[in-house]
Amino acid sequence: MMNIEEIIKLVTELAITYSPKIFGAAVIAFVGFWIIGKATKMLAKMLEKQKIDDSLRPFLVSLTNMTLKVLLVLSIFNVLGIQMTSFIAILGAAGLAVGMALSGTLQNFAGGVIILIIKPFKVGDVIQAQGFTGVVKEIQIFNTILKTPDNQTIIIPNGGLSNASMTNFSTEPYRRVDLTVGVGYGDSTQKTRAVLNDIIAQDKRILQEPAPPFIALAELADSSINFTVRLWVKSSDYWGVTFDMNEKIYNRFNEEGLNIPYPQMDVHIHKND
Repeated sequence: MMNIEEIIKLVTELAITYSPKIFGAAVIAFVGFWIIGKATKMLAKMLEKQKIDDSLRPFLVSLTNMTLKVLLVLSIFNVLGIQMTSFIAILGAAGLAVGMALSGTLQNFAGGVIILIIKPFKVGDVIQAQGFTGVVKEIQIFNTILKTPDNQTIIIPNGGLSNASMTNFSTEPYRRVDLTVGVGYGDSTQKTRAVLNDIIAQDKRILQEPAPPFIALAELADSSINFTVRLWVKSSDYWGVTFDMNEKIYNRFNEEGLNIPYPQMDVHIHKND
């Protein structure tokens, strides 16, 4: 067993050997953490000036802060003389395994970042994506939450949402209402057009810009004469005008004696004598 003198001698030798390294590592740690704190604050201010989304800024600042601290710790280990080759190899293998296991989650994470940066839609927009239509209630880092017209909550992973086709109904201030109105053969096309124009003129939500109302005889179908009606309205009035026009046309056609045909089948019965 070592006696006290040998222990003191060993401690002294270790102190002489490692004191400069420990002091240097302490200085690097102090200065490094101070610089990282300043850098992350500057990054946060820069992102705020660039008007980056509120939900994305904290994430980017935290990710940058964590990455810089990991690099600083690795530098401190290097100053202390700790061999990092084996450590980095183990860390890389572990990172690869975790990345493969969480590939779907990482894809959704990347998709969320892309959505928050590019902003193909924002909270409050009405979109159609992945077979669902609804109002965007929240854009999270992994998922986007929609609220459907019948009050269902739909959670869509951001990975597929950022890589697939998506329709944003709220991007433009105006939308076009397209209607197909059928009348029976034998009814006057001039009267039909006049009635449609009168119905349209009474609805103040229907606009003259970007284009005035359009009515044209589009098709001579099997059992009806089909008119195409195109109306420009504010995006917020789209569904209201659509529903109201259908009801007004039906009621007015009945009043005016215009027939709205429907498929019919004539059955002839032959009696054999």
